[in-house]
Amino acid sequence: MSIKENLNHIKSELPPHVTLVAVSKTKPVSDLMEAYHAGQRVFGENKIQEMVEKYEQMPKDIEWHMIGHVQSNKVKYMAPFVRLIHGVDNIKLLKEINKEALKNNRIIDCLLQIKIAEEDTKFGMTITEAQELIKSKAFSELKNIRIVGLMGMATFTEKLDQIKKEFTLLKTTFDSFKTIESFNFKPETISMGMSGDYQLAIECGSTMIRVGSSIFGERNYN
Repeated sequence: MSIKENLNHIKSELPPHVTLVAVSKTKPVSDLMEAYHAGQRVFGENKIQEMVEKYEQMPKDIEWHMIGHVQSNKVKYMAPFVRLIHGVDNIKLLKEINKEALKNNRIIDCLLQIKIAEEDTKFGMTITEAQELIKSKAFSELKNIRIVGLMGMATFTEKLDQIKKEFTLLKTTFDSFKTIESFNFKPETISMGMSGDYQLAIECGSTMIRVGSSIFGERNYN
């Protein structure tokens, strides 16, 4: 199937409250433009440099999401335009995003990445660390960022019961965090679910899914 057909197929199955992020990392601008012409406006990249290059070449009504692990020293390159940063897992990074957002006279939306997987390869904060961060004085001083929800990645496994358990943990955490009051913490988004497990993620409460290979085909890392 073509990129357009893949997109239409996925979108036809999605509830209205779920946002589809088309994960376009390693894909050429021509592929992204095919998705754009099919109506897709939200794209996710995991390398800032690649996202900047695509941003410069593509229409300006696109929402760019940074979905990969973020290096503090590269925040400045995406600060003028990035719509949402998914993988925030420490206060140092938040302070850097806040600093660059201020320079660009913006408030940048972010998601806190919670470690729900049992694999050691996944980034993220523990639930306690995230709670402490949101309630901290350092966080309350950040006027140019807004935490709009949580993000998590399940263990890479065939065991659906384990994936379901991890997704449910993120949803439960999200619900418990809703009682925390802070001007820069407005939880609305739960970003979980990728090509292989997004249907299960939606059943477990996801409001944002990150889908790449099911839209664009397998990635070429050469």
